Amino acid sequence: MTDRRIRILVADDHTLLREAVCEMLGTEDDFEVVAQAGDAVSAVRLVAEHRPDVALLDIRMPHNDDPVATVRRMLQYCPRLRIVIVSTDDHPLLVRQLVASGVCGYVHKSASWQTMTAAVRQTRGPEQAVVTLSLPTGRAADPGTGDGTADERRLSAREIEVLTLVAAALSNRQIGARLGITEGTVKRHLRNLFDKLGAVSRIDAVNKAVATGLVRPHQPQRSQRSAA
Repeated sequence: MTDRRIRILVADDHTLLREAVCEMLGTEDDFEVVAQAGDAVSAVRLVAEHRPDVALLDIRMPHNDDPVATVRRMLQYCPRLRIVIVSTDDHPLLVRQLVASGVCGYVHKSASWQTMTAAVRQTRGPEQAVVTLSLPTGRAADPGTGDGTADERRLSAREIEVLTLVAAALSNRQIGARLGITEGTVKRHLRNLFDKLGAVSRIDAVNKAVATGLVRPHQPQRSQRSAA
C-alpha cells in the first residue's frame, strides 16, 4: 500500500452496526469505505468487484458456515487483501485456523474504536507480519506484548501452516512443495517454531501445539474397507 487512503470493505449482518462502523470509518482522513455486505456471499463478490485494501469481516453471518473457506475465497479473488476479523467469537482454535488461512488481524467487538482503527492502519505493515490480536479474555494476547507465558502467541501465519503439515506427518520436502517454498525455508521455520515453543523435536512441537489449541490432532483417513 502507498500513502493513499486505505480502501475498506465492511461485512456484518447487523445493519445498524455495519452502517455505524462505515460512518465512523468515513470520518478518518486516511480511510475510504468502498463497499459493505450483510452476508458472506456478498462479501466475497464485493471483494472481487472492488478489490479493497482491507476487509473488516464478521465471521458469524448468513452463508458463512465455513469462515476459513470464506477467507480463502476472498484472497483468491484479491490476493493482496488484508482481512481483519471483527467478531465476538474468540475461541483460540478458530483464531489459529483463521490466522493460518491468511487473516492478518482479529478484533473483538468489545474493543475500543481506537483499537479498531489501529488494527486497520497496521495492515499497511509487511505481508508476513505476525497477526495482531485484540481479544478480551486473555486467551490470546497481542503478539509480543502479552504476559510472556505463551511464546506460541507470536507464531506467524506461515509458521502455523508449517506446524499443521508437520502434524500431518509430511516431510520437509513435502511441506515445501505444498506451500511453494524451499526445503531450506521449511527448516528455518521449524527452527523458529522450536525456539518459540520450547520444543526439542518435531513430535514435541506438535504435542505442545495440540495442547495449546494451535493445531488439531491429525486424524488419518481410513479406507472404505477398514471403515466398513
